[in-house]
Amino acid sequence: MLVSEFDYELPEELIAQRPAPERTASRLLHLDARSGEIEDLAFAELPAQVGGGDTVVLNDTRVIKARLPGRKRTGGRIEVFIERALGASDALALVRASHAPPEGSELLVGDGVRAIVSGREGELYRLHFLEPIDSVLERFGAVPLPPYIAHPPQAEDAERYQTVYAAVPGAVAAPTAGLHFDAAMLERLRERGARLAKLTLHVGVGTFQPVRSERVEDHRMHPERYTIPRETMDALRGRRVLAVGTTSLRALETAAQTGELSGETGLFVYPGFRFRVVDRLLTNFHLPRSTLLMLVSAFAGKDRIFRAYRHAIEKRYRFFSYGDAMLIER
Repeated sequence: MLVSEFDYELPEELIAQRPAPERTASRLLHLDARSGEIEDLAFAELPAQVGGGDTVVLNDTRVIKARLPGRKRTGGRIEVFIERALGASDALALVRASHAPPEGSELLVGDGVRAIVSGREGELYRLHFLEPIDSVLERFGAVPLPPYIAHPPQAEDAERYQTVYAAVPGAVAAPTAGLHFDAAMLERLRERGARLAKLTLHVGVGTFQPVRSERVEDHRMHPERYTIPRETMDALRGRRVLAVGTTSLRALETAAQTGELSGETGLFVYPGFRFRVVDRLLTNFHLPRSTLLMLVSAFAGKDRIFRAYRHAIEKRYRFFSYGDAMLIER
């Protein structure tokens, strides 16, 4: 398959720049991939689609303030994007600079906190900070909004670009399907008899990286860390599984393939993939030529996904992280 087969034209004004006034105020496109039927709903109607035989799986990762402004010792401006902490004072990070900083060089972030380049792993740099990373991020870091959101991070983003059930710090991007839920919506799902279960997958910098290969099969996913509690796996048995977000789906399907409930996943889901766990997927609308668009094409069938996307564009749905949602029946 060619990556170009997963392209589509999206009017720029449909890229949501800000969240809906209330978390549950977005729209919900319901796609039944078995029949091809499309239904326009409000997200507030989601509980009507859920019953006592469902387990709803949520990703409780928490977005860290991963973007750090800085400069080189020579004065050139840089940006450090923390991908993951490796300990109290060490991290893997992207470094955006006019010239790649060599090993042993010193970077200054925030008000002059020193960070030493101690090595490199592919596109990422290994940095040693002379102060605890958590403190540095809290004082100087900014929420890492996606590049298609034009405004700089604001106070609203610090709260709304985070799920209400976020608990485990470590992601550099939000699991955006979860942004539509508030506490009252979660309670309504429980009242319908659904079980709510949680796992953790820390979204990494790979989510912002374009697919650079021409052939889909040649792409390699950036590894991301995940943990699935045993009680979550127990809550799936004999029930219909609704994964909230592609991150929840990838963690569950990784565990089904490997038998491992924690570790790193580089699982790349594209058409032809055999799903073992997830029956239904709640997700947002995804970028053209992206691995996430390939994932939903695998889940529902490429032709039906693209027909649903054409419908969403015609009906003026809002796209991407702050946009509307889609419920897909496999």
